[in-house]
Amino acid sequence: MVVGATAPPVRAAPARTVPCQEIIDHPKFPYSGARDRRYRLVVGVVSAPPEFLGLPVALHERPWPYWLKAALVIRAGGPAVSINVAERWKSRVAINYDPGSSIRIAGGCGTDPHVGNAYAGGFYLRSRAACIPLVFHAGGKSAAVRFGVGRRCT
Repeated sequence: MVVGATAPPVRAAPARTVPCQEIIDHPKFPYSGARDRRYRLVVGVVSAPPEFLGLPVALHERPWPYWLKAALVIRAGGPAVSINVAERWKSRVAINYDPGSSIRIAGGCGTDPHVGNAYAGGFYLRSRAACIPLVFHAGGKSAAVRFGVGRRCT
């Protein structure tokens, strides 16, 4: 019999680091997007999708029955960027790649700060509509940004 032993703390799996090899395009930075879908500059190095993203696609799969594609553009040569689902939302939404609650995008990809590195990704959801808060961290800066999927954020 073991007395006074405790189990080690359970740690969340580390965020997947998305390597430079997964860049899908090299648009001008900051990337602005189409006239009716303007991207937003976040923490100085991320061009994030607009606040309202539209309706998700039904996947008919569990645990994430809905999906919405949303690419990001990161300034070439900038620092690594971490993106996290807000804590209270982790049971309701996941972000691509695993799906999981956080990803890290490698820094130092390219050298021209006027060029962006585009990455494919998106949101997995348990419901058809949500106002999703993500937290971005890069170069010592942080910002919480909301994304409306299936409805607008108020």
